Amino acid sequence: MTARSTFVYVSYIRTTPEKLWQALTDPEFTREYWFGMRAESEWKTGSAWRLVASSDGRVWDSGQIVEADAPRRLVIRWAHQIKPELKAEGDSICTMEIEPGNGQVKLTITHTVDREGSKLVEAVSGGWPQVISNLKSLLEIGRSAVGERFEACAG
Repeated sequence: MTARSTFVYVSYIRTTPEKLWQALTDPEFTREYWFGMRAESEWKTGSAWRLVASSDGRVWDSGQIVEADAPRRLVIRWAHQIKPELKAEGDSICTMEIEPGNGQVKLTITHTVDREGSKLVEAVSGGWPQVISNLKSLLEIGRSAVGERFEACAG
């Protein structure tokens, strides 16, 4: 049995599942809360996925859509492309689950790597809270607190 490293993050956002799905899948919207990164894909099972820096076009992360069930569940096979020590870990799986509630939506992000002590999981455990905090602010109050630098992965 392979050891796993897993990070789980849960947030409650005052929005609808449909608006949250759009926020997660629209490249220009993702740029607004993901430190200038655009998430690009056709958002269909089997399609390619990339996280691209708007500033210089570098691909930070890439992979494939494993499952896309709008507006409930998105699963991405995810591989980091910039930092050698994170790239060396290979593929991870990121699952985003969207559950409607009473005037809000529960977003659960589970990011898993099939290795113990993953540096990638350590990195995303600092990154996801920043990204989702910005997303929550943008959806709820119309602006995000995005800074110049993505602290978890900036070199």
